[in-house]
Amino acid sequence: MRPQLLKVPHQPLNSFSVRQDKVPYINNKWHYHAEAELIYFKKGSGTQFIGDHIQNFKDGDVVLVGSNLPHYWRFDDAYFEEGSDLQADILVAHFREDFWGTHFLNLPENKGIRAMLEKAKRGLSVDGERGELVAVLLAGMLQVEGPRRIMLLIEALAAIAEGNFGVLASIGFNNDFKEAESERINAIYDFTLANFKRPITTEEIAAVANISPHSFCRYFKSRTRKTYSQFINEIKVGHACRHLIEDKISVKQICFESGFQNFASFHKYFKMTTGKSPLQYQKQFLAVG
Repeated sequence: MRPQLLKVPHQPLNSFSVRQDKVPYINNKWHYHAEAELIYFKKGSGTQFIGDHIQNFKDGDVVLVGSNLPHYWRFDDAYFEEGSDLQADILVAHFREDFWGTHFLNLPENKGIRAMLEKAKRGLSVDGERGELVAVLLAGMLQVEGPRRIMLLIEALAAIAEGNFGVLASIGFNNDFKEAESERINAIYDFTLANFKRPITTEEIAAVANISPHSFCRYFKSRTRKTYSQFINEIKVGHACRHLIEDKISVKQICFESGFQNFASFHKYFKMTTGKSPLQYQKQFLAVG
């Protein structure tokens, strides 16, 4: 599946871009670009796709996506319902890794930032105090111009490099963009996210992708390094995680609300994906919260 190459606009007076988005549909498609992307979700929730990694995103998340890494943030359907009062609030910076010159990252003082940016080619999640600091620095970039703006970006990257971060896409994920197939992957993702709570047949999803059922299975695995069944189960588990965090309905209700047909398969795939049982996941999150 091929992502769409996106041209990131730059203002002539700035060497990198920083903006605030208040709508949930900006670049709401499978895409990549030459610039690294540092993003903070002040308000927003949905499903995050980075390379071959799938998880939920929520208020407070900070993510760094490296150069040419495909990604896609699909906001929850509730954001698009008529009369919805849900609002997005996103801060995002795009920068080329060499915008400060070809030698800057090779300075000995920047060894940590250079190594971190290399790991960011698989996507990084920045949590805890470091994530909070990066969010503050991103907000500051919107308020200043000139050298101070560049200094705040360096501070943000240094904060990520000096802390603990999670690497998202698998080490085997291959960025191979020989042809554009953005419509196909968007169709597959949108259909799956809209219908994962019910059984989806191979014939159905193959028709969405406009290829034969036999070819679809081979095609999907060759592009994503996972089967379509694994893909659906990861989405279901992500949906269940959100309910477990909110703690508003029982675990049994969450099982069926997330599209699983029985509790045994729910428990199996949840533990396979997260490394924890649903109750362990919930208790750990609530204890931290």
